[in-house]
Amino acid sequence: MHYWVRASASDLSGTLPQPRSGHTAVPIGKSKVVVFGGLLDKKFLSDIAVYDIENKLWFQPECTGNGSDGQAGPSPRAFHVAVAIDCHMFIFGGRSGTRRLGDFWVLDTDIWQWSELTSFGDLPSPRDFSAASAIGNRKIVMYGGWDGKKWLSDVYVLDTISLEWTELSVIGSLPPPRCGHTATMVEKRLLVFGGRGGGGPIMSDLWALKGLIEEENETPGWTQLKLPGQAPSPRCGHTVTSGGHYLLLFGGHGTGGWLSRYDIYYNDCIVLDRLSAQWKRLPVGNESPAARAYHSLTHIGSRYLLFGGFDGKLTYGDIWWLVPEEDPIAKRFIQSPPKNLPDNKRMAAENVNVQSVFKESERENSAITELQRRLGISVLLSGPGLQIIDESEDKEFIELGSRLIGERVSNNEQDLLIQTIEMLRDHWRKSAPSSIPLKELGPLLRDYQRLITRHHLANSGSDFQSMESWLSGKEAYKFYHLKNVSQLRMDDIPKLLAEYKKILPEQSTSGQITGLEEHPL
Repeated sequence: MHYWVRASASDLSGTLPQPRSGHTAVPIGKSKVVVFGGLLDKKFLSDIAVYDIENKLWFQPECTGNGSDGQAGPSPRAFHVAVAIDCHMFIFGGRSGTRRLGDFWVLDTDIWQWSELTSFGDLPSPRDFSAASAIGNRKIVMYGGWDGKKWLSDVYVLDTISLEWTELSVIGSLPPPRCGHTATMVEKRLLVFGGRGGGGPIMSDLWALKGLIEEENETPGWTQLKLPGQAPSPRCGHTVTSGGHYLLLFGGHGTGGWLSRYDIYYNDCIVLDRLSAQWKRLPVGNESPAARAYHSLTHIGSRYLLFGGFDGKLTYGDIWWLVPEEDPIAKRFIQSPPKNLPDNKRMAAENVNVQSVFKESERENSAITELQRRLGISVLLSGPGLQIIDESEDKEFIELGSRLIGERVSNNEQDLLIQTIEMLRDHWRKSAPSSIPLKELGPLLRDYQRLITRHHLANSGSDFQSMESWLSGKEAYKFYHLKNVSQLRMDDIPKLLAEYKKILPEQSTSGQITGLEEHPL
């Protein structure tokens, strides 16, 4: 049995990386995990974040370097490949805006120095959504991707000592071209799973490539593997992480069928058991993190570290551990099971410092209140210590909605503002208590109070005394008088969300959720 546990202050400290998707995270030996690049709200990133495993510390190193254009390191990018060889992290390709990249970099993690590499041989074309893996402790193999015009099925091998690329000549049947797949070296074979293929279908096929180990003297060739068991559904943007005698597949997204315009995002854990050569569902004793794709999952000892990702609406910055039941983190969860929260197991198990999050929200609420006072912003209704503000004046509320809709919204764009408000409410309408991040609780509580107020104004008086009379004796609306989110207890969250869903107006319009533009996934 395994358990998902959200990382707490006792598990890690320092400067946490900002949310992102399409990034890479590679383990360097047993000492650290290096995160590079990614995408956040249409902004491509080029920062480095490092997790020091022994000290349980996140930090951002000061990197030096000198590229061909005088820059210190790689340009901002996402959907690139990154592979570790000894203390070096090699970076190739990716995407910045609508441009596919074909540059090649290495980071020496002992001295935190970038070097742009001039390689030779059969140079791969610029591409994104490719996949790569280390061959032993010297070479790297890269397969497939998208060059902006076509899906690729080529195989390149890089010698990291001579910096020579070789395109592998493969005989026999070939996998369909694809991008957004995974490629994992397992002993003598490269295993490729899933991805989106030419023409757009998302696939669930598994292929093995032989002929990558010189000492074996094998002719390079592909074999499609059809293994028994509970195979994963078709998907791309997933991760496959090697751990012990099995490979662990997590997340990704697939299509919702020909009647649906929306993709389906996954949070399942599926194991490819190398000993029995079959697919299995990993037994997990609690709820999984929110479904996502283009995240990273890194194997550290007996644990897995999950970071970031994208679910079609939101870019995540949460950090999770997946641990076996004998792990001390799992024991912390098992020994303190959630009480009276059958549908909220994950939030109670996160063991985060909830009060610090609430205090931060409280400080922001105070700042907003002070701004309202100075600017003379109107409120819907005021009572002792309670102010109900309009949606357009609720900064956190609009920012959350803007992230869902994928663009910045101003008060001058009324149609877009209305669409944004409805999008956020529909997001909460479909959410389970365990899937709501703590940062959303403040805006959710204020919108709950706002909707109750509107309902009252439409049916009763327009003053605080009549509101008091109207609410008296009601079992519902018990959270109306809370001044801020810090007054909520963890076991209040399912009740608050249930009441909120009851008072939500019917959604009159729906907006197309947009995330990544101009890419084949």
